[in-house]
Amino acid sequence: MPGQVAILGVAGEDPAYFAFASAPEDRDLEVLVKQKDGASRVIYDLCVGDKIELLDVCGRGFLLDEMIGRDLVFVAMGTGVAPLRSALRHVLNRKKDFGQLVVLYGARTPDDFCYRDETEDWEAAGVELRQVISRPDGHDWSGPTGYVQSLLDHVLPDLSSPVALICGSREMIDQTRERLGKMGFKPDEILTNY
Repeated sequence: MPGQVAILGVAGEDPAYFAFASAPEDRDLEVLVKQKDGASRVIYDLCVGDKIELLDVCGRGFLLDEMIGRDLVFVAMGTGVAPLRSALRHVLNRKKDFGQLVVLYGARTPDDFCYRDETEDWEAAGVELRQVISRPDGHDWSGPTGYVQSLLDHVLPDLSSPVALICGSREMIDQTRERLGKMGFKPDEILTNY
């Protein structure tokens, strides 16, 4: 399902969780790897032919078939964009089944935005993309600053039947859920992938 998470194993490290960044119908399985310690460092440094083991798939993902006809607002922070990319790729393959598509994406700096090579394709496909950074100092950035949930006020009034898909830190998810609730969203219109 779009938004689900892979449990991956590599030699010498404990299994680790990585959200699928590819849509279920994509030919290749893709995950977003942030260069850190443990399994993520090993996976980041792997070469063609090295082995990664898919141990399990977890999380409920996003039940997008239940959202047909609705406007979808994807709200992501940092690497939380990976499971939303999975859902967005799935939706773009069936764009006529959904209403407006809006991606609100926040990162620390402009360099921290993932999938920069795809955002023009998203916009060409009719996706409204809005980005915000939280640490503008020292960066060439003329866009909005702050946190991603601050972008909600400027987008949602124009949507007729929105559903929000949210991925990011627990704090960001809680703050976004609270803000959306104050804007009139029902609990079943605010989705997370786990």
